[in-house]
Amino acid sequence: MAREFSTVGVVGLGTMGAGIVEVFARNGIDVVAVEISAPALERGRATLKGSTDRAVAKGKLAEADRDALHERVHFAVGLDALHSVDLVIEAVPEHLDLKQRIFAELDRVCRPETVLATNTSSLSVTEISVATSRPNQVIGIHFFNPAPVMKLVEVVRTVVTAPEVVADVEELCARLGKVDVTINDRAGFIANALLFGYLNHAVAMFESHYATREDIDAAMKLGCGLPMGPLALMDLIGLDTAYEILDTMYRRGGRDRRHAPVPLLKQMVTAGLLGRKSGRGFYTYERPGSPVVVPDEATPLATDAALADGARAIAKVGVVGSGTMATGIIEVFAKAGYEVVSVTRGMEKSAKVCEAVKTSLNKGVVRGKLAEADRDAALGRISWSATLDHLADVDLVVEAVVEELSVKKALFASLDEICKPGVVLATTTSSLPVIDVAMATQRPADVVGLHFFNPAPVMPLVEVVRTIRTSPEATATARAVCAALGKTGVVCGDRSGFIVNALLFPYLNDAVKMLEASYSTADDIDHAMKLGCGYPMGPFELLDVVGLDVSLAIQRELYLELREPGFAPAPLLEHLVTAGYLGRKTRRGFRDHSHR
Repeated sequence: MAREFSTVGVVGLGTMGAGIVEVFARNGIDVVAVEISAPALERGRATLKGSTDRAVAKGKLAEADRDALHERVHFAVGLDALHSVDLVIEAVPEHLDLKQRIFAELDRVCRPETVLATNTSSLSVTEISVATSRPNQVIGIHFFNPAPVMKLVEVVRTVVTAPEVVADVEELCARLGKVDVTINDRAGFIANALLFGYLNHAVAMFESHYATREDIDAAMKLGCGLPMGPLALMDLIGLDTAYEILDTMYRRGGRDRRHAPVPLLKQMVTAGLLGRKSGRGFYTYERPGSPVVVPDEATPLATDAALADGARAIAKVGVVGSGTMATGIIEVFAKAGYEVVSVTRGMEKSAKVCEAVKTSLNKGVVRGKLAEADRDAALGRISWSATLDHLADVDLVVEAVVEELSVKKALFASLDEICKPGVVLATTTSSLPVIDVAMATQRPADVVGLHFFNPAPVMPLVEVVRTIRTSPEATATARAVCAALGKTGVVCGDRSGFIVNALLFPYLNDAVKMLEASYSTADDIDHAMKLGCGYPMGPFELLDVVGLDVSLAIQRELYLELREPGFAPAPLLEHLVTAGYLGRKTRRGFRDHSHR
């Protein structure tokens, strides 16, 4: 029989602590809520009241239930009030010495059978547990912020945590309506170990002026479907908290350089730029604690004039290629009112592309997203060709041929001879250096990357890649074209992976390494990222969809360019690709899809 936790103590009533109090009280459990001083206690009480009042206003909680919830909470100053509770959860700031002092005191105050838990997100539960005479009854119960909303709880056992304590806590999580993943005590656990390497990498990108804060955040939201961009998320977490977590993970997790906090982070914390809570972090907020972003000196001009600054007029567009990307790009331009010349190798391929575009446009009509007249007009704007000579009078060429540098360079050399002066030549490569393609021409200033995401008609993001030779006018033209297509264009430098792949694939690779080390299962890792971080797909679901071979190729490119040991492809990923387990397309990847 699992033990019944009928009264629970919570130590520390900041955002997390107050949220944890609410979770227990909502589920009919009596709570003793403890703070260090009377003013801190009142702040905690106000936080709880504010949260429950908002829930009532939104219709998520009945007034009677709110009042009953508050009656279950007993507020007190000092740990002595916890002498008769069944479980204590500590939610104080992430400082090991502070937590150890609290646990030593709890060990003295609480009954011998009381379970002591820490909500730490990065510190060693084992190191906290040894401050007590009962390390077998110490466990990590890591809630995610905001605790009343987020479904995930990481249950962290040490090498000495008693199995029945683990089972009792798992049972408690189920009673609270949470999904638990049980793991061993390791730096960052699952979610933070995967999340913070990615966040730190995004800060490094911003620090090096590789892309603006707005473009980095837009890229990850629109390119990956994430609920928030990394820099906005850092502001929400708090830059001081993020610094502490990264620093702890770096020291505890094998000194992986990618967890060493980026210097800019320390500078911002020292300057008091802590994110939302201080009113200023990567962004500026209306006031401390407000989620409302206000313009500051770094906010880009949102006017069409800024886009049109030096942008060339584009009326006719050539698209070279016959694959899925080329087909989607043709459709996007034709629907947006551009004249399009589609060039493929041979009329047979042209006929196939034509058929694919017609099918896609017809689907739009059937779904009510496109009028028949607009479909007919779009088709009327496209001409089909099997020779590059028909690109002699276009204003922009978008290349979407196979990802092989030699093929692209030969194509750009031909375009250089055929196209009139001033034409912007764009490559849709997602992994090759744009400068290599540009230098195959006599006009590298006119060459940019236009990386559309698949499927191009649906995905709202385009990465505009400028090389060190790309002219400001060519960049401005590319941005203006993205705006005219109804897409969000994000500008970045010509580095492997650009923004999205450079941030996404190391995170996926880290997840594979975590699985490879038998730290957790694919299911639990996917649960952790979906429920703990709000990701639309877990890393292993996503890898199977993208294709393990594609993922490995991108990771190899990143490793080759950055030479960072942490970016080396996970051996398990290489073995699966060698074995022909490439994901959904072969019906077997990290999971078996043969029965689906």
